[in-house]
Amino acid sequence: MSTKDSVTINQLLGLLEARYAIRVLWALRDGHPQTFRLLQDSVGGITPNTLNTRIKELREAGLMTHGGEGYSVTPVGADLLKRLGDLQAFAAKWSAAQAKKLK
Repeated sequence: MSTKDSVTINQLLGLLEARYAIRVLWALRDGHPQTFRLLQDSVGGITPNTLNTRIKELREAGLMTHGGEGYSVTPVGADLLKRLGDLQAFAAKWSAAQAKKLK
C-alpha cells in the first residue's frame, strides 16, 4: 500500500471512528430520510450537540445530506454503507464465537 493510500484510509477511518459517526450513517442505511429528532432516536444515546457535530462532519465529507424530508446519505454514503453491509453478518458470527468462549 502506498503512502497516499495509507493517508486516505487513515482520513476515512479518522472520520468514521469519531463517536457515533458510523451509527449515524447506519441509522440512514434504509435510504429513507430522517428528521433530526428521528435520527437522534435511531442512533440512541447521542446528545443533540454530538449529533449536530457528526452531521456537520459527515455532510462536509460528502457522506450525508439534508433535503426537504430530512437527513439522508448521499450516493457516496450509500456506497460506503453497501461496503459495510457485510458487517451485520460478521457481527453475528463474531457474537456467536464470543458466546462460545464464555461457556
